[in-house]
Amino acid sequence: MTPTRILLADDHALVRQGLRMILDAEPDLAVVAEAADGAEAVAEAAATEFDLAVLDIAMPRMTGIQAAREISRRDPGARILMLSMYDSEQYLFAALEAGACGYVLKSVADRDLLEACRAAMRGEPFLYPGAVTALIRDYLQRVRRGEKPPTTVLTPREEEIVKLIAEGHPAKEIAETLFISVKTVDRHRANILHKLGLRDRLDLARYAIRAGLIEP
Repeated sequence: MTPTRILLADDHALVRQGLRMILDAEPDLAVVAEAADGAEAVAEAAATEFDLAVLDIAMPRMTGIQAAREISRRDPGARILMLSMYDSEQYLFAALEAGACGYVLKSVADRDLLEACRAAMRGEPFLYPGAVTALIRDYLQRVRRGEKPPTTVLTPREEEIVKLIAEGHPAKEIAETLFISVKTVDRHRANILHKLGLRDRLDLARYAIRAGLIEP
């Protein structure tokens, strides 16, 4: 199995070294690039072939959130995890809005980081328990204010891809049908799973039936 290639950014060299040791000790994970601030992370993301960016939220020159926003703008399919010392709803929501698919507290990084990396590569979000509580509380507050959640979560192209995946078509066939690359199909699939909070093809099939995209 080819290891997940990780871009690691933290402005503290010792912290970065410790995180790298945790990641590189795993056979399925490998740090291929490091950055000491957000601007350097953006530059490394442009220059390096990577699968996952792990960014400290508080860095000089450009914060992790700013870096995540820029990396996501340049590569909408990029997978990004945010590392933070702060158990803060403000930082959590800012990270998710910037394109991060996970939020890991540094205080428990030795426990949660590996799980978060693997979840990201499966197209799943990763949040610590307090973050999940914050998201639920925010949702309930919106409901109380009478704000309705969007009726259409996916774009028309994403719905096309969900339908084809649920019907059992492999990525190569979907790419040929939609005249896009296999890599683009894979990125759409990861984005769809992230948006819907789903795990795999079976979950997508269930969603497609509920959404009326395919018949049971």
